[in-house]
Amino acid sequence: MSKSKAKASKKASKPTSLPVDIGISKGDRQAIADSLSRLLADSYSLYLKTHNFHWNITGPMFNTLHLMFETQYTEQWQALDDIAERIRALGQRAPGSYREFARLSSIDDNAADIAAGDWRGMVTELVLANEAVCRTAREAFKATDKAADQPTEDLLTQRLQVHEKTAWMLRSLLE
Repeated sequence: MSKSKAKASKKASKPTSLPVDIGISKGDRQAIADSLSRLLADSYSLYLKTHNFHWNITGPMFNTLHLMFETQYTEQWQALDDIAERIRALGQRAPGSYREFARLSSIDDNAADIAAGDWRGMVTELVLANEAVCRTAREAFKATDKAADQPTEDLLTQRLQVHEKTAWMLRSLLE
């Protein structure tokens, strides 16, 4: 077989991209994916902050918070995949770089400013960051409601339950 016929054969056998047709318009899918991208960025920022504090906690609260933070960042890690995969299921590209997350996130990257022994500062930062994720998730409901996107609404509801409970538990440590 000649080289030109081999190239033509490869082109012919290459699968074509099928358009996404899940009952949600392209514009609505884009709006939902944009909201989820902000949620993914906030969630990733929270994950990094929580993992950082897990590594750097010291003092009398070490064991309690070290284990608590590990439980939290492990759950957050799985959630990142769920959010990104929902963006992909909507036919959009999921953000995945530090630059994109920094641009999209509403969470301050000030974890390095907190001293290792300042457990109250760490807990306070995590309360604020979990609440930021809640606000971002709630904002995303605007796009999902408009499009009747129940799978994304379910994902958002699950994330709200986790982050509201986590914020409450962390806040209780400060009382």
